[in-house]
Amino acid sequence: MQTEFMMHPSIDPVIFSIGPLALRWYGLMYLFGLAFAYFWGKRQCQMPHYAAQGWTEKRFSDLLFWAFMGVIAGGRIGYVVFYQFSYFIENPLYLFDITSGGMSFHGGLLGVITVLAIFSRSTKINFLQVGDFVAPLVPMGLGFGRIGNFLNGELWGRVTDVPWAMIFPVAGPEPRHPSQLYQAALEGLLLFILLAWFSRKPRPVGAVAGLFLVGYGVARFVVEFYRQPDAHLGLLEMGWSMGQWLSAPMILGGIGLMVWAYKMNPVAKGTKS
Repeated sequence: MQTEFMMHPSIDPVIFSIGPLALRWYGLMYLFGLAFAYFWGKRQCQMPHYAAQGWTEKRFSDLLFWAFMGVIAGGRIGYVVFYQFSYFIENPLYLFDITSGGMSFHGGLLGVITVLAIFSRSTKINFLQVGDFVAPLVPMGLGFGRIGNFLNGELWGRVTDVPWAMIFPVAGPEPRHPSQLYQAALEGLLLFILLAWFSRKPRPVGAVAGLFLVGYGVARFVVEFYRQPDAHLGLLEMGWSMGQWLSAPMILGGIGLMVWAYKMNPVAKGTKS
């Protein structure tokens, strides 16, 4: 008996357009992620251990704007460098062709880290304390972004015959893992719950940021086994995808940061430095 697989609904990526302006599902998901980060960040500002570090709603709002800019700029640059570097060498203006799509989480992370470093220096709040504050705000944005990928019918999974497999018409007739939804669940909802629980009480400085690096790195590394590798890259050394090679240093760095945090055991509510 042949299994009947679900068909991806092939949703129009544009929700509506007015003249040259168009609202896309992917852009709407970014706005949802930003809105949730704003909501949760304001809540964190009211927690005693964050307030003791100097966090206020105004200070947080300023950081959120620049962090969002860091995500956009870093995500685009990271995608071009990590995934399309040879094409970029031939066509340098491709970096600014945002209409063609292409964002990298790892590049976005580097962009945010750069913004956090500048913010830390200007406000005199310890850099790792800034990272600890921001870490719980990130996962739901990632989750919404993966839902956007699913709605767009892009970044699909590998061919499979699991009962919940889905056929993505643009990827061919084979049923595939809906890996975008795996990522939305693991990198988004599950990681947020873990970080929200962990950060509700004072922790050693750097521990929350370290847990984020480990949590995201592990989730992404695992899901990459079910996600279709980029066609122009394929699988690299050791049979790993580019996403796995970029996630491995995150896992090791996150573990190292958490070990250091608990070994040094600075006061989590800390003082400004």
